[in-house]
This record gives sequence, structure tokens and C-alpha cells, in this order.
Amino acid sequence: MREKPDVVSVRGRRVRRVMVRTGLLTEQDNLDEVMRRHVDPVVQPGDIVTIAESPVAVMEGRAIPVSRIRPGFWARVLWRFVRKVPYGIGLRSPWSMQCAIEEVGAPRIVRASLAGAWGKLRGRRGDFYRVAGQQAAMIDAAHTSGVSEFYDCVIKGPKDPDCSAALMAEVTGCAAAVVDANDIFGCKVVGASAGLDVELVQAALADNPAGQGDALTPVVLLRDDGPADGTDSGKCQPWGAGDVSGDAGCQEFDPG
Repeated sequence: MREKPDVVSVRGRRVRRVMVRTGLLTEQDNLDEVMRRHVDPVVQPGDIVTIAESPVAVMEGRAIPVSRIRPGFWARVLWRFVRKVPYGIGLRSPWSMQCAIEEVGAPRIVRASLAGAWGKLRGRRGDFYRVAGQQAAMIDAAHTSGVSEFYDCVIKGPKDPDCSAALMAEVTGCAAAVVDANDIFGCKVVGASAGLDVELVQAALADNPAGQGDALTPVVLLRDDGPADGTDSGKCQPWGAGDVSGDAGCQEFDPG
């Protein structure tokens, strides 16, 4: 897998992405404790704190083993009509479809299925999830998690990602986001604290630097690292020894 850079350029600014390793997060953990134990020691004023949505859901007890899921009539019928998406199974499984029905109700899922079928006839994609809503769209099917402990689980989305982001902001003193990211569609902010620059977060995490596997770095800090051209008042800046971003463009400027 291609290594992803520590620093990216967003809207003319360098944004440093600081990965925070938390170890395996389970139902025995809670978001407040994770922020205090793992993030507080490394966060800096002005940072944006982000966390992947799946670990938040796991801590809320929303990773459901397939052995505990009993697909009902609608789940057994409707899952066949969901298009398989490039980044995973989604609701194209009776177990994940059952979880979606439990989250948003069978009537809404039926309406979403009808909308999806109509959209497909017109050559349009995405109508199913637009009608089903964010909670249905965030569900990760079993056998898609990169963390082995949850491989046999359907993972629902967080109950209230905006509330989770607000808690993160309160604990850390920084703007915060809960994100849904992968290597196919990029990054979507699903929960935001007040005043968050959503577009910046989505652009800075578009290549999914935290990954989907067992790196166990679900928290990524976004840190402003100066102008993208490596200048300040037109002069090249001596980045620290730990900077491995390879800002070759900076070398073209005369620092004198």
C-alpha cells in the first residue's frame, strides 16, 4: 500500500496530519476517556480533532455479531435490490439490512428501495441512501471490518455523531469531527462541533490517512503548518528535522 503523506495542501495551507494510536477500542471504552488519555497529551491549540465513526459506534455497543441478528421478512427481501458499492457490501446483506430497518424503520427502507429502483431505471445512483438517510448509510456490513475482533459484526453508525463531536471539542478545547472515510469515496464529516470547517476536514482526509485496517489510529489531528508554498512573508521557512513532507517547492524560493 502506498504510504500517505504526513502533510497535505488544502486551500493554500499546509495541513499536518498527526495520527494518534489508541489501541483497540471496545464497548468497555468511552469517548471522553479516549480523548483525555490519548489526545490531550498531544493536541495543540488550533488543532482539529477527528475520529473515525466506526470506533465511536463500537464504544457505544453498536458492533452487533451476526449470530445475534435475526433478519426479518423485509430484510430477507430487500437486501437483494441494493447495489453493491465499490467500497464494501453496505446493505447488500440480510444482516446489515435488518440493522438498517431497526435503525430507521421498515417503511423508510421500503421507500428507499422504491426510490433506488426508480433512480436505477433513470440511470441515476444514490437515491436509496438519500432516502434511507445517514444512519442507514453509515452501517458497515459484517466481514468488512479491517479489525479482526469485529470482522463478524455489523457495525451501525454512532447514535448521535454531532453530540460525540461536541464532547470531543469540550474535552480537548479544539474543533472536532466524526468522519466516515475510505479509499474509494474519500471523507465525509458525519458529526461536527460548532464552528467546524467541514470542507477543510473533508479535503485534508480525502485519502483516508488513518486507513481501514489494524493500524489502530482512528484519531487524526489536523494542524496548520503554514502556507503551502513554504513561505512566510515571501521567505522559505526552515522546517523542523521531523518534517518528512519533502516540500521541494520551498527550495525554489530565495531565503535571503
